[in-house]
Amino acid sequence: MVKIKIHILLVEDSPSDARLLRQVFSRADQQEWQMTHVERLSEAIDITLKSSMLTSDVSQLESKRQRKFNIVLLDLSLPDSTGLDTLKEYRLAIPDIPVVVLTGLDDEDLALQALAEGAQDYLVKDQITIQLLVRTVRYAIERGEILNKLRESEERIRQALAKEQELNELKSNFVAMVSHEFRNPMTTIRMAIEIIEFNSDKLTNERRTKYFDRINNAIKQMLQLLDEILFLSKTEAAKLEYKPAPLNLENFCRELTEIIQFGVGSQHIINFTYQGESAQVEMDEDLLTCIFTNLLSNAIKYSPQQSIVRFDLNCKDDIATLRVQDQGVGIPLQDQANLFQTFYRASNVGRVQGTGLGLTIVKKCVELHGGQIQLESQQNVGTTVTVTLPLHFVKSL
Repeated sequence: MVKIKIHILLVEDSPSDARLLRQVFSRADQQEWQMTHVERLSEAIDITLKSSMLTSDVSQLESKRQRKFNIVLLDLSLPDSTGLDTLKEYRLAIPDIPVVVLTGLDDEDLALQALAEGAQDYLVKDQITIQLLVRTVRYAIERGEILNKLRESEERIRQALAKEQELNELKSNFVAMVSHEFRNPMTTIRMAIEIIEFNSDKLTNERRTKYFDRINNAIKQMLQLLDEILFLSKTEAAKLEYKPAPLNLENFCRELTEIIQFGVGSQHIINFTYQGESAQVEMDEDLLTCIFTNLLSNAIKYSPQQSIVRFDLNCKDDIATLRVQDQGVGIPLQDQANLFQTFYRASNVGRVQGTGLGLTIVKKCVELHGGQIQLESQQNVGTTVTVTLPLHFVKSL
């Protein structure tokens, strides 16, 4: 059976004490112990940090197990540090390697203080025997491993609690948002119906049509909200699939532009341009519709009337770059990092209606395509959203 080497860092400025400890370890088991000796605290911290970096490409837990040093034997009186400050400084820099304090004084108070500062044990140099040293080192390593496991468990629990709090907050925001977004159209519908019901004989055809239009718009608003919530729930449950099919991307964008332009009439102008190579692609038309309907609708919603919204497509090097640019209110810099979070809305949207779901949905659809999305914005100047998508579906292995 192969013995596991125990890597020891000895921090001791006395050559005679260091030589004595080496002799003790060599008598205990020459094949099992491996010692590195330094004389200063700064050297001890540097060499420990460097040994930790050797395993930086391994997972965090494995890194701790494979670290070069299993234990540190630390003299409290060094050229660059003395007393308990030596232990405190080392523990501050290296919190997860067990430390056994070495001292020439048999001082019980000092021993208790050292243990309170995080040392695993305390050895008086002139009382060290082979059995005592071996037992102390083994017990210190075992206790250190237990403490590290407890810390890791505590961190996992803390992360789980933070995640649960985040989910609870998300649920609360969801309920509040849905209640608010449904209440407004429902109030509009109720008031319009009451006016029509109790004042029917007094209403002109024009006024009656106006109230019916309000009812239809309120219903459309609620249906859009329901569609967004259902769409988002599919993505969260991993039920939304990417189904690529042959498509002429230029024709798709032109048709989508015409549909949205028809809906907004002459209040805004959507200017579509196309450049590049062949627009024959393999993409999911439904997901594309979701992406660019949301982006173009946002550009129109937050732009002044009669302004121009640019919609550009460039197909080159097997990549489609689609850009939506408006001349609207723009997005404050402090809001831009959070815009793709669920239910988040910029602080300057004012009374413009919205749920904060649109960009979240857009990002998920872009990711399903294996693409990327970038947003640049300047307040009171406008916003540019750039989406890059691979032209052809690449099946993952």
